[in-house]
This record gives sequence, structure tokens and C-alpha cells, in this order.
Amino acid sequence: MPRSARVHPDHQPGIAPALERNGFLTQGTLAAHLDISLSTVNNFCRGIKVSISKFEEICEALGLEPRTLAQPQAAPAQDPCDRFFAYDPFWVGRDTLTRQLLDQLQGPCRLLLITGMAGVGKTALAERLSVDLQALTPQLLRENFDNQEKATDFASVAARLLEQCGQPVSADERTDAQLLARRLALHLQKNAYLVLIDSLEDILQGNEQDGWSEFKDDGFLSFFRAVLASESFQSRFIVTSQELPTQLVEAGSRYQNFWHCQPLGGLSEPEQQALFVKTGIAAEPARDPQLLRIGKAYEGHPLALRVIIGEIGSRPFYGNVAAYWQRYGPEIEAVEKAIAEAAAGATTGADDKWQLDRFTRALRRNVQQRLEQTFERLRQDAKYAYILLCETAVYRCSVPEDWWLSHLEDWQQSEAEQTAALDVLCDRYLVEVMTKGTELLLKQHTLIRSVALAHLKQLTFEAVG
Repeated sequence: MPRSARVHPDHQPGIAPALERNGFLTQGTLAAHLDISLSTVNNFCRGIKVSISKFEEICEALGLEPRTLAQPQAAPAQDPCDRFFAYDPFWVGRDTLTRQLLDQLQGPCRLLLITGMAGVGKTALAERLSVDLQALTPQLLRENFDNQEKATDFASVAARLLEQCGQPVSADERTDAQLLARRLALHLQKNAYLVLIDSLEDILQGNEQDGWSEFKDDGFLSFFRAVLASESFQSRFIVTSQELPTQLVEAGSRYQNFWHCQPLGGLSEPEQQALFVKTGIAAEPARDPQLLRIGKAYEGHPLALRVIIGEIGSRPFYGNVAAYWQRYGPEIEAVEKAIAEAAAGATTGADDKWQLDRFTRALRRNVQQRLEQTFERLRQDAKYAYILLCETAVYRCSVPEDWWLSHLEDWQQSEAEQTAALDVLCDRYLVEVMTKGTELLLKQHTLIRSVALAHLKQLTFEAVG
């Protein structure tokens, strides 16, 4: 027996009249009546799979026959989202960027590196690209270095990829990293595969003596160099990372046509509005200005917005944006106030109590936890870069570069050391760089600043202690 069902496309036009006929003015009203999440109701109405029990429950409330509405079982390949864990039916935006990256991957580009802060949508973009690349590279291979249960040394990774390709690996070969590298590179050179590699930052390391964001295992660097140096190469790599792998960047600079690095930012305001509509939170976002204010406060951060949308759509709000704002709006207003004061000249605010990463349980679980991992990795790898990030959280807006660097003077850091610390933050996408006229300005993303302010209090305490 199937565990999920969806409304057949032929019957979707009848859902809205059924809602109205049964006295449900909105999908949120139906969700509250059944005590289920708005996202489930929205999925039902849009023909996306929901559990059998919820499908039947919604059908009963709408006076509809489940067997008549149900989409017949289809082959899994007909729903490309079924095999992904980030790209889903609520994907919005990035259309121009997607087309540009597809053009490169369908051309000479062999290695695409997608970089950016945690939760900005790197993996979802990689998976979205893989859907359109199926005609060129129908065979998909995956490695996720965030999976702590798998060995991440190069020999183990190469062996797993070869086995995914149907190439047996003997016990003796598993200890010969150079042999595995040659076998894997040759097989991917002659056969078309798309290789998705997530969380590359987990196999990078760095310190003041040896450099920053370099591979823990040199086998990876040697392999990627071989990929780029080959005269021809049928396969394509899409790699995501929160850190810029400096060795890979250096190698790629020698093969400009064969590699591309794409930094990723938040969703634009039109893309945010499209997300609110597609998830069913708002038919017309302009009628819910609170949503636009939330999107602006988070600078379009996809993960944070998805978490908030999920909370608005679930108990006890069931899609009631005004009720959610009544409960949590002051957190957004605090950010708006600080930004307005910065525009009026009050650029610093060490006592600001921003909690964008943690003012609800879901944000603490899904957003704060991921950002805290980023901060902890920075603290362990680059002490003075961590100190610089914490101390510059006092700035509410973009300020000149020398304002930032001056914070390390009290820590007896030379100009070269100050610049090196700033480079670490740039390579880890923890600082945003912009220009105003001829002046270079720096700022922190609102989410990064929210976490950094909390760390600044602890840093001050430790310094005093």
C-alpha cells in the first residue's frame, strides 16, 4: 500500500471551489480546522505528495472522494525532487544565475564551486542544476562530507565513487590512494557523470603557520588538478563549500575555462515574495507587509525564511501572519531600529540584542546550530579572525576597512597579521565587501552579526577573566 498520495492534475481546479463550498476561506483556515500544518494543506492543493492519512483527512473535510482524486502511482523518476534533500517543489528564483551556470557546465567548465554562508542554498542550487544536466550527464554520483559516519580521506572517497560507478575495488587497492586517483580520473574522463560534492569545508583545515582552508588530505588536490589538466573530460563536478579552498582556487586559476567559482547570496525581494506565494503563506505578499519586513531583516536568507514560513504555517498560527508578528515582531523591529539609527549616524551598537538566529525553537534548531558550527570552526582554526569577527559586530552598517582592522591593534597584531585575519573572514564568507566611490567598506550579514554579538559578550568575559 502506498504511504503517500497526491491530487491528480485533472482534479486540481476543483480544490478551490471545494474549500469555499465547505466554508474554508483560506488554506490556513482548513489547516487550523484539521490541526495540521499549512504546508501539508498547501502541498495537497498543489498536487504535491502528502501522507495517505492526511490526504484522506483533507478529502473528508472537503467532501471529496480520495480514490477519485488520487494521482496513480508513477515511476519515481517522474518526480526529480524525490532523490534530493535540498531542492524541492518550493524552489524559487535564481533563474538567470541557473541559466548562466548551466551554459558553463554544458560547455567547457568541468568544476563548478558554489560558495557562501551556511543555509544560503548552495546544495539546493547544485541539485537544481543536476536536474537540467540529466541529458548531458545522466549518471549522478554524490559525496557529502557533512556525513560524520563515512571516512573522508581521499582513498576512501575515491573507492566509494568508483563503486558507485560499478567499478569494483579490491582490498589491496583501497590503501593505494595514487592508484585510486588514476582509476577514478580515467573513468570519469571517458564516461559522463555528474558528481555532486557537498560541504567541502569539512575536509579543509588551516592555521597561522601552514595557511588557511587547505585540504587535510593532499590526495584531493592532486585529483582535482588531474581533472583540470586532462586534455578532455566527459564528467562534471559541482562542489559546495562554506569556505574558499585556497589551493583549489590556485589550481583553477591556471585553467580558467575549465573551472568557475560562484558565490551565492540571499534571495532578492521579488524572489522572497515568490517564495511566500509558492509556500501558500500569502497569495499577495504586498497585503502582508510583515512578511516583506521579515525578508528584508534576514537579507533574503533562504534557510531562515523557510524555517519562519514553516512556523507561520504550523500550530498555533496556521498561516496567520499577523498573529506571528504579534508574537515575534519585536525581534524584527529591533533590527529595523538599529539599521535606521545607523543610517542616522549611530554606526555602533555593542549593546544591540539581536536574536535573528534564535528567537524561536525552530530557528535555534535549524539556523543557530549551523551558524554556531561555523563560528566554532573559525575559533579553532583562526583565533584572531574569530576575535575580529566578534569585535566588529559592534558596527550596525558598512564601515571602512581600517575601522575593522584597528580592532586587532589592541591584540598586538601587525598590519600583515590584521590583513591575514580579514582574508580568512572573506574566504569563509563571514564578511561582505563593497565599495562606495573609491572607498572599500565592510559589513556583516544580519544573521552573522546576530551570532557574533552573542560571542562578543563571551569574548569580553574571557578577556576580563
